[in-house]
Amino acid sequence: METDIRAYDLVGSGCGGALPNLQICQALLGEQPAGVILSISVEICSATFQMGDDLSLIISNAIFGDGAAAAIIWNRPKGLKLNGFTTTFLPVYREDIRYRYQDGRLHNQLSLRLPELVSATVEKLIREFLRHLNLPHSAIDHWGDTPGGEKIIDGISTALNLTAEQISPTRKIMSKFGNMSSPTVWFILADKGLRLNRESES
Repeated sequence: METDIRAYDLVGSGCGGALPNLQICQALLGEQPAGVILSISVEICSATFQMGDDLSLIISNAIFGDGAAAAIIWNRPKGLKLNGFTTTFLPVYREDIRYRYQDGRLHNQLSLRLPELVSATVEKLIREFLRHLNLPHSAIDHWGDTPGGEKIIDGISTALNLTAEQISPTRKIMSKFGNMSSPTVWFILADKGLRLNRESES
């Protein structure tokens, strides 16, 4: 790469980190419509792997994995189109999912009520987002959901009334790689894209 590229390093965004990354990419592309943006997500979740009998630690060790993925963002007619973003911040749930510093190491803190909180939050968020885009729920054929564990996958699937086929890419990536935090959405999208390409060729 050229030495004068514009580089931005985002840290601490967690499992959804690829999305604010994409938002910055879209903003940069607005400034330079003929430019090319490289969006990269890397997570080394094994850096916080440690032994112990704390339930949050056991769950984290069981579901999280390392991963890296990248995507090219540009103004070209071929490929997927970014139509919009939405975000919600709920500080009241801060203690239900967070890292805490203890004995010189990071510990992942996960609440047992997290699946319930996620499923309740995502339903309202998606409903309002689709209304903003003037899209009915039925217009969305393909979904990429966080593989935050079996209960969270089930909760989101039920809240959004998704079929087994719609949730299958998430389950497949969870089974094969685990929850890789921010790169996971790219793995799910790539898996779905490969299948769609194969179907269009047949």
